[in-house]
Amino acid sequence: MENGHFLRNAVLTIAGLVVAGVVAWWLIKALIGVIFYILVGALVVGGAVYLYGKAKRSIRGGGRRPINRW
Repeated sequence: MENGHFLRNAVLTIAGLVVAGVVAWWLIKALIGVIFYILVGALVVGGAVYLYGKAKRSIRGGGRRPINRW
């Protein structure tokens, strides 16, 4: 950096930091959004599997499994 252009260099440095901060904030926000949707999707799928198993047991009529004695 040249000594004669201190103001220009200071403005460019601050602008670069602002741009980097905005990009980092956007990436963090996008990452948190993706994680949130993955968690919600996992809860929905887990709930569906649970309800499917419960309905299947209800139709089959077996609340408990019998103990098989040999």
